This record gives sequence, C-alpha cells and structure tokens, in this order.
Amino acid sequence: MTAATAAVELDVRPLGPYRLPPAGRDGILRRRTGALVRVLHRDGEQAVARAWTVSGAVRIRGEARTRETAAWAVERMRFALGVDHDVRGFQRAFNKDPLLGPVIRRKPWIRPIRRPEPFEALAWAITEQLIDSDRAVRIQRALTWRYGRRSACGTLRDVPAADELARRCQPELQACDLSAGRSVALIRASREVAAGRVDLTEHEPSWRRLTRIREIGPWTVEKLAFHGQGRDDQLPAGDLAYIKLVGVLAGLGRRATVDEVREFFTPYAPYAALAGRRTLPFRLTAPVRAGTRSSAQPRRWAAA
Repeated sequence: MTAATAAVELDVRPLGPYRLPPAGRDGILRRRTGALVRVLHRDGEQAVARAWTVSGAVRIRGEARTRETAAWAVERMRFALGVDHDVRGFQRAFNKDPLLGPVIRRKPWIRPIRRPEPFEALAWAITEQLIDSDRAVRIQRALTWRYGRRSACGTLRDVPAADELARRCQPELQACDLSAGRSVALIRASREVAAGRVDLTEHEPSWRRLTRIREIGPWTVEKLAFHGQGRDDQLPAGDLAYIKLVGVLAGLGRRATVDEVREFFTPYAPYAALAGRRTLPFRLTAPVRAGTRSSAQPRRWAAA
C-alpha cells in the first residue's frame, strides 16, 4: 500500500480454540502468502488490514495514512475475524446438548462470519434475498467491481460505500443482476444510512427504520444484526437452510415455517444465532428426540 505512512500491529490471543476463516467468495477478503488481507475505508481514508497466525496468537496489522485509521482497521479486523469473540459461555451451556454437543466438542474453533462494517452486512443481506448463494456472490462481485473502492495498490477492492450506492439508480443495480425490487431497496437503505437517518450503531432503532423500506424484512435485519452488529441472539430464521433443516430435525415431514424455526431455537437463547451457525453443516434424516427442541414458546423478533 504505497499511500500508507502509519502502521499499527497487534498480537491478539483468541479466547479459546481458534482458526482463521477462509477468504471470502465475494473477493473482498483475500488470502495472500498465509495472511488474510482486505482494504477498508474510514471517513474516506483508506486502510489495508492483514491478519495471520503466530505462536498462540493472531497478528493483525493495519496500514493507513494516519495512525488513527490504522488502529481502527485493526479493531474492525478483530471484530470481523471473531478473534475477541468469547463463545465459551455458549460452549459450556450446550456442550452436552444432544444436537450441538458433538459439533461443539469436535470443532470448538467455529466462530460466526462477521463483516467489519454493519453497512457491508446490510448491503450484502439485501443482495442475498431469495436467491441461491452462487448468484448472490456474482451480484456482490459485480457491485464491487463497478462501485467498490479500489486500494492504492490496485489489487484490492472494498464494498461500495453507502453514499456511492445512494447515488445510483435502479437500472444501474439491475445491470448487476439484482432484481428491480431489491435494487430499489438497496438504494433506499443506502440513502437512509448515508443521510444519517439510520444509525447502524443503534441496533433496534435501525432495524425498525429499515423495515419500513419495502423488500426489507426481519430476515434482512437479522442478517445485519448477526453478521454486522455482533448480535448472537438474532437468528435469521427465514433462511431457507434453517427452514429445511428444522423440518427434518423436528420430524415435521415438510419445510418448517419461520415461527417454527424460531421456536426450535428458543432453548438456545441468548445464543440462537450461534446455535443456528453450528447446525448448518448437518445433513440429518431423523428428527431430534421429542421434547429436546420444540417444546418452548416461540421467540418474538426483538424489533417488532
């Protein structure tokens, strides 16, 4: 990064077993020479953050024009990689759970996949609505290529900023294969964030305002909450993966409803989203033993 004049480097010891996540399919987070690297922006100032493992720790380095932005990049990378995310309470509570216990014991290093900035999580959640993951990745790559911010070295790109997407029109986003309705939703959400009417650091108030936008509902804000705001209690219950999975695990003989998904994960509060993350690799054909998961009352969405 030729424009950088300041660097901050920090060794962080994870809380419990830990492994660095893979690089992102959208091309934002990349793996280079054993390190994860990405470009970030703070108030228009660019930073490059790198993370790699050293003995018993994760070393994170931020480079930017000012030391303040370099330190900010380190902090946001720590959040995105889950280095400081303490899941030990969740693991202790459900280590002997018939459903989650085996995967907790077998893979104790699993952490949620986070985004360093909440707007990034929001924008990508809108692109992922009601389509398969491969198509969503193609849309995200197209948006990043056309409207993303390029690093000084020219080889990295950041997610488009809210003010950049706010200036776009519906046909421009449709040209990236985003549907008409979701193109409008992404533009309107970007305008709300860019204008300061939605403050994504204020969780529940931002959810309530965002859901006034057509095409943005509970699933989208739950994705924002879990991946961008660090809310382990906000399970994206409308996700097709959970709808199918709970139908099998609960022995329903059909796809579950969203309320049935919420009910299924209620016993894992306040870690419903963490529990859901642990169940996604499952490919089961038998229901969970009666009474272990489906007897609790359904959880109400916090923003309702």
